Amino acid sequence: MSFLELAAKRQSVRNYLPGKAVEREKIERCLEAARLAPSTSNSQPWSFIVVDDPVLLPAVAASTYSGLLSFNRFAATAPVLVVVVTEPPVLSRAYVRLGTVLKKRAYHLLDVGMAAEHFCLQAAEEQLGSCMLGWFDEGAVKRELGIPKRKRVDLVITLGYPAYEAVRPKKRKSLNRIRSYNRPASG
Repeated sequence: MSFLELAAKRQSVRNYLPGKAVEREKIERCLEAARLAPSTSNSQPWSFIVVDDPVLLPAVAASTYSGLLSFNRFAATAPVLVVVVTEPPVLSRAYVRLGTVLKKRAYHLLDVGMAAEHFCLQAAEEQLGSCMLGWFDEGAVKRELGIPKRKRVDLVITLGYPAYEAVRPKKRKSLNRIRSYNRPASG
């Protein structure tokens, strides 16, 4: 499959086959893809906690949909949750911290985004579904997993075998609407 075919295949999956565990070797390949992602000054600010323990999984999943909004309730159907933990910029390399302040950019979040998408693209290659969640109770996730207060949980990725095989048509702006050469598009 070409890269563009893989990119077209990758979608956010919100319904997983019940009772079908994800093989550890597939998870490891997804983690390896994430590990190979580029990062600012090679800082690699990420670590990944794979949650597949049937006792721990429901509590971590509940932290993604508890409270007033419950749109991530599907996380409870995923057989695996991958918690993406980052070092805050104050603990990273001095020049990355300086760049973060001077340029007013959270470089570690760009890095995490690239690593997470590498993970999800590999998941699609493995015939697995995934969905990146940015809405969750960070404190609850940290308590459940014993993550130190000084670290951040920036994403939770659901992972499993999709309950459906069809790839939804992508609703994206046309290339003509998002592309220009050398100068901003007029209008």
